[in-house]
Amino acid sequence: MKTKIILTRRLPDSVETRMRELFDAVLNEFDQPFTQAQLIDSVKTADVLVPTVTDNLNSTIIEQAGPQLRLIASFGTGVDHIDVNAAREKGITVTNTPGVLSEDTADVAMALILAVPRRIVQGDTKIRSGQWDGWSPTGMLGHRINGKRLGIIGMGSIGQAIARRAKAFGMSIHYHNRKAVHPSTEAELEATYWENVEQMLPRVDIISVNCPSTTATHHLLNAHRLSLLSSHSYLVNTGRGDVIDELALIELLKQKKIAGAGLDVYENEPIVKSELFDLPNVVLLPHIGSATIEGRHAMGDKVIINIQTFLDGHTPPDRVVPAML
Repeated sequence: MKTKIILTRRLPDSVETRMRELFDAVLNEFDQPFTQAQLIDSVKTADVLVPTVTDNLNSTIIEQAGPQLRLIASFGTGVDHIDVNAAREKGITVTNTPGVLSEDTADVAMALILAVPRRIVQGDTKIRSGQWDGWSPTGMLGHRINGKRLGIIGMGSIGQAIARRAKAFGMSIHYHNRKAVHPSTEAELEATYWENVEQMLPRVDIISVNCPSTTATHHLLNAHRLSLLSSHSYLVNTGRGDVIDELALIELLKQKKIAGAGLDVYENEPIVKSELFDLPNVVLLPHIGSATIEGRHAMGDKVIINIQTFLDGHTPPDRVVPAML
């Protein structure tokens, strides 16, 4: 009998087709996020569960998993939606799909780094609303990014991909990470390492948040640290929403104590605080950092490889263990 695989969301047609060929794959035809009851039913009946970032697989749900569930093959890079410790205690292996979305996410981060200081979205709105009266020397003035200092929080593969793009635009690279990157990488990017994030924040012009969501990074940018940013600085977040204290950020934006923000992720997705809608110096995107056709297919390929490797009795290439978080 084929292994029973339950997919919690719609995946690209080619990925779903391949899964149906290889496994007894149960698809989510309506592409609606699973309820808690559906997740519980899935862990009780599936041999392998393929969730996404919209599925909160907490300890309460995982504890109800049946003995047949031995693998959670997540379709996504982050695993903050899965209680990995609870899964390990139940003897369930967890995998993810790292390394295939770095360039896509870096593209969106760079787009926001350009769009917010140059007021790109405000300009588009002005045209569409019929309020543009033509060019003028003082019309729609923004700020250049060439020569500015970019502070990257989280210098993994995505942070480094952003740094390469920003360097090509003439920005100087500063970064905060758990530890400094390899000296050759630092030399290539001409990057300056800051062990203390509070020392870096007031000295850069644009902050790019690219770290994962963990207990250590929750509200890493709290009210105090956000207040260290200069009034001419911009903040871009393509990492995880809860890394930033969103209410504190909104207050600083309202008071114009920072110049603007570009957000692709939010603290309580899919809920976005309505106060952000009225701020003209904010660009809001619907979590599209990884949303490319190529990226989604690459993620699907990784999920399938992880499942096949596990079923063959080997350690999956993208196994997640608590020490990695």
